[in-house]
Amino acid sequence: MAIEALIIWLVIGAVAGWLAGLLVKGYGFGLIGNILVGIAGAIIAGWLLPQIGFVIAGGILATILNAVIGAVILLLVIGLFRRAA
Repeated sequence: MAIEALIIWLVIGAVAGWLAGLLVKGYGFGLIGNILVGIAGAIIAGWLLPQIGFVIAGGILATILNAVIGAVILLLVIGLFRRAA
């Protein structure tokens, strides 16, 4: 993986994690946590959304939107497990 691609992954992860933290109240994980949540959200959305027939294509904004959707799903699942415990 080229250094440019890694930087793009980190920036998209940070933006997506931050936006997801704003959308799902009470979930702020700091910069590193937001990057991890955003990258995990991108992976989740990359697998889940095509499975249900929902695909957003076209550029960096679509990539960020997909990652935000996945990160929101991840944060909601984390919230369910926190309440159950």
